[in-house]
Amino acid sequence: MGLTSNKVLVLAVVLAVLLFAGTVWWWPRLARRTWRAVSGRVGLLLATQLALFACVGLGTNQAFGFYASWADLLGQERGQGVVVDHNGARGAGGGPLQVVDTQRVNISGGSRPWTGGQIQKIDIVGRTTRIATPAYVYLPPEYFQPRYRTRTFPAVTVLTGYPGTAGALVKGLHYPQTVSRLAKNGRIQPMILVMLRPTVAPPRDTECVDVPGGPQAESFFARDLPDAVSAHYRVGTKPGSWGVIGDSTGGYCALKLAVHHPGVYAAGAGLSPYYKAPIDRTTGDLFHGDRGLRDRADLRWYLRNRPAPDTSLLVSSSRMGESNYKDTLGFIDLVKATRRTRISSIILDSGGHNFNTWRREIPAALQWMSGRLGGG
Repeated sequence: MGLTSNKVLVLAVVLAVLLFAGTVWWWPRLARRTWRAVSGRVGLLLATQLALFACVGLGTNQAFGFYASWADLLGQERGQGVVVDHNGARGAGGGPLQVVDTQRVNISGGSRPWTGGQIQKIDIVGRTTRIATPAYVYLPPEYFQPRYRTRTFPAVTVLTGYPGTAGALVKGLHYPQTVSRLAKNGRIQPMILVMLRPTVAPPRDTECVDVPGGPQAESFFARDLPDAVSAHYRVGTKPGSWGVIGDSTGGYCALKLAVHHPGVYAAGAGLSPYYKAPIDRTTGDLFHGDRGLRDRADLRWYLRNRPAPDTSLLVSSSRMGESNYKDTLGFIDLVKATRRTRISSIILDSGGHNFNTWRREIPAALQWMSGRLGGG
């Protein structure tokens, strides 16, 4: 049974209940002061507490999508090796994008693609970076309707935080349901979503950096991903067809991709982002002593020292609950001073660094994004 399985969570809850009942039942019998009785009481208390912690941990992981599997949780995920057949036909065994599963959108009428859209689980292999990663693609109802058969649609890359799971964007942050509702109400245009985590070389946190001698994560998101998706789906090919949005680490990546690659991403939205790639035990040495690469990954340095990109940025924070509030105000002032890069913000009175906060910001962020993209 997988880490995110409902059966595992139910089993943990049942075990916790049984241990609690057993503690109540056996406690009078263990009331003596012998070492066996004391050991029994300690053992029952520890077992019950561990079971409760397991329930909370499993439930939290299901809600927020921190880890996708037991191997991911234990740091044993090492599946990076990929063989790419560059001569294979698109859509066949060697193509850069393959659909491996489909599922309905969790809305009324979602079982019919032409009324509720469709979520497709895909595998992508970067043609130039050789990075392989799973993702989910949301296709709006119009994509399946005959009158729109020649229409192209804008696309938005949606990124999780670290470590994150792509499934959390569907089940936890409800991106497909939100886009469907907003489009139905005429508040946004129909859009294709490409949902994945920025951790394309698990378990390493690459921070969307082209690591010297390592994973070329930025190139994957800036070139390979749009190329593979555009070759398989009816995505607009004109400038302004792509946007990118993410939370936390994904928010930093979204801003960086829009700043570094304005010709690809016409708009980037960072929900609770930071503005400089960290170096810690999860990232390893991202820059290998290359100061130019390190500076380039610092968005504030980049905007001060390089020509301002022609792109639109959105940042979010809260006055109470977010540690990036002051940095975000400073970043807004910095972008405004460029007079070329456009900046918008969502500032809440309060809200922590969590899914509940981001669910409050996503509808407004998607409306902002829709107004800056075209599908032609």
